[in-house]
Amino acid sequence: MIPVECEFESEVLAATLQGRWPDRVDADLRAHVAACAICSDVAAIAGVIEDAREEMSAYAVIPDSGRVWWLAQVRARREAAEAANRPMTAAQAIAFVCAVGLLGACFRAASTWFHSVLGRITSGMAGYDIDASLASATRLLAEHGALALAMAAVLFLVPAAVYLAMGRD
Repeated sequence: MIPVECEFESEVLAATLQGRWPDRVDADLRAHVAACAICSDVAAIAGVIEDAREEMSAYAVIPDSGRVWWLAQVRARREAAEAANRPMTAAQAIAFVCAVGLLGACFRAASTWFHSVLGRITSGMAGYDIDASLASATRLLAEHGALALAMAAVLFLVPAAVYLAMGRD
């Protein structure tokens, strides 16, 4: 049976990773590595890994401590600003839901008016009398102009205001 471990394996690995292999180890350990297949594999592979690590560390760029501190301060300020804006974002979302609810309430209140306008317009369209239907729509708009203006404001201005407020974040 072929052994999978050797009692000197950890010593060979430590010597290789510490840069002592093969020059600064005792002759007995070198002789053992020459005779042991496991330890020779460990020495070869650990040597290649250590060489690659040294080569990569030569190219590593470590920023100076002042830059790291400054970036940490910037990040902390940004996170604090985000945390402070969370209640404002929640208030804006609640305001948007209220505006949509108000729009629904206005539409429901004006639904009879809306149906009557649609009925008059479609009845005018049935006879192809465009002038009469426009006059009817103009008269209805003049009678209920304030309601139409309020609905237009809710429909266009509130979502635009919410969009602009959310866009600043």
